[in-house]
Amino acid sequence: QVHLAESGGGSVQAGGSLRLSCIASGITYSNCMGWFRAGAGKEREKVAQVSPAGPGTYVADSVKGRFTISRDTTKNMLYLQMNNLKPEDTGMYFCAADRDRKCRFFDWYGQGTQVTVSS
Repeated sequence: QVHLAESGGGSVQAGGSLRLSCIASGITYSNCMGWFRAGAGKEREKVAQVSPAGPGTYVADSVKGRFTISRDTTKNMLYLQMNNLKPEDTGMYFCAADRDRKCRFFDWYGQGTQVTVSS
């Protein structure tokens, strides 16, 4: 059974930084993992993904150069370092895992952690 649990969200001013963490169980090195976010009135969007056994790393254009995704497979941890945060980054951030390395489905999600960026 897959279980994902995020932490590290909070409230910061624009230009600040946060580091999100996700501890995962029930997945392996072969599973693609990623971060998604959902802002008020917005559809959920994929922020970043990492698949060491598959297509590698992807970061959305909207956060490129500011956000970095990383993964420690020895500890089953996923991270999202967020720098130079903007008010439009505000939203609920979800850790997700895919059934395989190809990053197509993202079958499992955590409960989410709230990020609020004030101007």
